[in-house]
Amino acid sequence: MARCVIVLALVVSLPGLSALIALRVAYAGEPAADAVSRGRDAIWLGHAWVDGRRDEGDLARLKRRLAGTGITELYVHSGPLEHDGTLPETAYPRARWLLDSVRRELPGVRVQAYLGDVLVYDAGDRGGLRLADAGTRRAVRASALQVMDAGFDGVHLDLEPMHSGNADFLTLLDDVRPAVRARGGVLSVAAHQIDPLPGLHSVAAALADHPKWWSQAFFGQVARRVDQIAVMSYDTKMPARSLYGGYVAQQTRLALEVTPRDTDLLMGLPFYHDDTWGRDPHSETVAAAVRGVRLGLTRTDPDRERFGTAAYIDFAATEADWSAYRNGWGALGRP
Repeated sequence: MARCVIVLALVVSLPGLSALIALRVAYAGEPAADAVSRGRDAIWLGHAWVDGRRDEGDLARLKRRLAGTGITELYVHSGPLEHDGTLPETAYPRARWLLDSVRRELPGVRVQAYLGDVLVYDAGDRGGLRLADAGTRRAVRASALQVMDAGFDGVHLDLEPMHSGNADFLTLLDDVRPAVRARGGVLSVAAHQIDPLPGLHSVAAALADHPKWWSQAFFGQVARRVDQIAVMSYDTKMPARSLYGGYVAQQTRLALEVTPRDTDLLMGLPFYHDDTWGRDPHSETVAAAVRGVRLGLTRTDPDRERFGTAAYIDFAATEADWSAYRNGWGALGRP
């Protein structure tokens, strides 16, 4: 259904054809030489890092991977949250090993607890987390403080599908951020993409179960309530690398325009290779994403310091992914 939405929006209509041309044009040109890592990049890590499946050898390999790059944030999957917002401590039994090991072997790198759940909106739906329930929001806040007390450096929330304009989400962020900060931590979120065409999020919400986009205004509202916002700029359904790269350049521009300068903005990189109806891995490459990010940064806010990329995800990454990141973005940055 989501594929149908973008096909209808970007192919059938005359404005849509113009949009496709605009994406191709957005991929043209050369990024500025200093549009490279600011040392504020991140990577999402799988649950194996806190459940006992990873060991010292894996940490040594990760250390080699990160050496010379701008990755200073690890979003480590430590959930999921229960549907009532609570978090069993049994979900992250080896967190202390990871936290101690990272602080010893990777000084300056922060470890954030990546927490999420599927969202539901019907009061009678028990198959997910319902943010409209005040008790559930209080439980999510308590879970955030729980992982902070366990020693994490921050909390990373990924709650999907998140409808654009969700006031309950904004209320949650207003409650969680000061509590996390009071414990010396940071709050970050995984964000949906921004409307590539005005109002497209409304069409997606009407026709698909998983709204793909947020309005630019809502994105800005979220960005003002967090310390970091990471755009999930993949699964775009783009059929060509030039269109995907142009789309990422566009997303970078739209996000930069509304993200406060004291909030870290991170653009997602596809370190995975699923070939599904929702994405073509031959089109969505790390190299195309990096080029798009650099072009968007160059044209919109080349002096922005609180900016980076976020790679998804460690266990699916290939040598080619890491090379594309290093060569295009991660190893060229300033210390």
